Amino acid sequence: MAEAEPERPQGFWQWVRHHAASIAATVADYLTMILGVELVHLSPVAATPIGAFAGAVTNFILGRRFTYQRTDVPARAQAWRYTIVSAASLGLNTAGEYLFHDVLRIEYLLARVIASVIVSNAWNYPLQRYFVFSARASKHARAPQ
Repeated sequence: MAEAEPERPQGFWQWVRHHAASIAATVADYLTMILGVELVHLSPVAATPIGAFAGAVTNFILGRRFTYQRTDVPARAQAWRYTIVSAASLGLNTAGEYLFHDVLRIEYLLARVIASVIVSNAWNYPLQRYFVFSARASKHARAPQ
C-alpha cells in the first residue's frame, strides 16, 4: 500500500507562508546589505548582491521546509532550479537598486524596498511556486550529475 502524500499548504495559506518566509529572508538580506554599507563601507550597489545572497539562502531553506514543505525531494534537485531563479532575482534587484538609487536618486534603503517588492511579486513567488518547489517539477526534473 502506497504511503499517503502529506498535506501541504495550498492556495491562500501557501501564499501567506511564502510571504512570511520572504519577510525573514528580507531581514537577512537587508541586514547584510546595511552592515556592508554602514560598517564595511561598500557602495549600496556592491552590498546589494551580498545581501541578496544571504536572503536567498534563508529563503531556500524556509521555502523547502516551511512554505512548500517539499523535503521529500532531494535538496539538490530543487537547489539548481532555485539557483537559476535566484541568479535572475539577484540581477533584477541589483539593476533595481542602480535605477532607483543611482539614477533616480532615491535613498538607498527605499530604493531597495521598491526594487525588492517588484521583483518578489513579479518574479520570485511565481517561479518558486511553479518551477522550484512544484510537485510536477520535482517529479519530472532530475538534478544535474
